[in-house]
Amino acid sequence: MSNRYSFIGGQQGTWQVVDVRGVLGPSLERVERVNIVNDAVTALPPNSSWVLQSVISNIRYANRDELNTLRAIQPGLNRAEAISAVLIPIKKSPQWWEMAQDERRAIFEEQSHHTAVGLEYLPGVARRLLHCRDLGEPFDFLTWFEFSPEQTKAFDELLVRMRASKEWEYVEREVEVRLER
Repeated sequence: MSNRYSFIGGQQGTWQVVDVRGVLGPSLERVERVNIVNDAVTALPPNSSWVLQSVISNIRYANRDELNTLRAIQPGLNRAEAISAVLIPIKKSPQWWEMAQDERRAIFEEQSHHTAVGLEYLPGVARRLLHCRDLGEPFDFLTWFEFSPEQTKAFDELLVRMRASKEWEYVEREVEVRLER
């Protein structure tokens, strides 16, 4: 199985688009559906408006204890009850990338408590972080969330908390794509 994933916005795909909203900076074009392909899609498929390329990589800001905790309670994706999803592409500012890894870690975890906050919403809200920055994509990260409709309020609360954190001061572009299966 490839560690490459392409998110294709167009007229085909498993996920029906409910809403597309630019949170910071330009949005993505509104499409009917999103198809997720476990491979690199190098050309825009017919009847599609955009393709976001990504790769699953190592977890960069978690220490061993945090990683072990995440792995113990993080549910898998594609659960039958998880018919709601949100794709959030994010681009961070040049100031973020000019910092050393330990400085970013301090903001990410010690100040913003990113992992600790996220753990509070597991296992109800499953997530996967994909990286795009080194692929020359318009976003640095794609964050994919899946949950049952009953978890929508909890997911919305998670977003409010994340967006109020110190880390989000370094986000210069963010788009929220709400989906249903």
